Amino acid sequence: MTSVLARYHELVAAGELRPDPEQEAAATRLDALQRELETPPSSPGLLGRLLGAKTPPPPRGIYMWGGVGRGKSMLMDLFHANLAVPAKRRAHFHEFMLEVHARLRVEREKETGDPIPPVAAAIAAQTRVLCFDEMVVNNSADAMIMSRLFTALMRDGGVTVVTTSNRPPSDLYKDGLNREHFLPFIALVQERLDVLPLNGPTDYRLERMQGVGTWHVPIGPESTAKVRDAFFRLTDYPPEDSENVPSADLDVGGGRVMHVPKSLKGVGVFSFKRLCGEARGAADYLAVARHYHTVIVVAIPRLGPELRNETARFITLIDALYEHKVKLIATADAQPSELYDGSGKGDEEGRFMFDRTVSRLMEMQSQDYLALGHGQS
Repeated sequence: MTSVLARYHELVAAGELRPDPEQEAAATRLDALQRELETPPSSPGLLGRLLGAKTPPPPRGIYMWGGVGRGKSMLMDLFHANLAVPAKRRAHFHEFMLEVHARLRVEREKETGDPIPPVAAAIAAQTRVLCFDEMVVNNSADAMIMSRLFTALMRDGGVTVVTTSNRPPSDLYKDGLNREHFLPFIALVQERLDVLPLNGPTDYRLERMQGVGTWHVPIGPESTAKVRDAFFRLTDYPPEDSENVPSADLDVGGGRVMHVPKSLKGVGVFSFKRLCGEARGAADYLAVARHYHTVIVVAIPRLGPELRNETARFITLIDALYEHKVKLIATADAQPSELYDGSGKGDEEGRFMFDRTVSRLMEMQSQDYLALGHGQS
């Protein structure tokens, strides 16, 4: 393994990244943290133990925030990949919180008291460094427990946290219900993590989507090739190894999972049949929207009264993606304005309901929308 800063300089020298002072500063800070974590902690010795010397606190973590495509996840990947610490974990923040809630349910069933300390202790026993991608808080269930959970992890459990976000700490859960209960978490972040902005001039994700397009018609080999190219551009995965692209089983709540055939670096690939042809509801689509910054949907057919259930689910899906500012790339039988076949009499209501979806689909192709961060309102 090499150092984060050395690897970053290699990418700049190779032309894969452009010089960026804020990226350089973040890479330098991550490099220092890497060295600090890889240095064995000094023992207080016998005298120190007799005098009650305390275990030194864990190294300060890092909170990198900025607009979409500014290299936050790339730097996180460099740090995690090169960190020679076995007890490290990198997770999407939403996925981690779903796991926490599941653990809390198990502890509550034991009826042994406050469930947060044992859950935090169990996580800390397995993890010295937690790396989160895309910290975003958009529900009260997460907001209510985060202060106590992360206090237990960082202050008591000795865990160092490194995270990315599209927002500064002060804007997390902004205008959320009962936000006063969340404010101690913001204070904890400012106390325990170095906050680094990443808002350089280059939007790498938007650049990679240039010339790719987001809505491809008709369904067929040419459109499939374009969305395939988009996936590999957005994930940096080598196309020659396409047979080994990771899949995932996304927890959608209630003990249910949704299989995602291709899932990598916040990009998920789905068939329309899997997303809208099966019995699914708003909770499923919210889980998708929270977990993925980009969703690729293939083979969207013409919709209308003949596919009433599928059409209703598609409307709910687009609402969830739009509200969370998820990028949508699709292959379809028609352009959005012609996707709904409501030519028959008596279907004015269905056509009216779909008009909003058409408007959202058109906006989701705009440069202004594509430049927004995931979860950004």
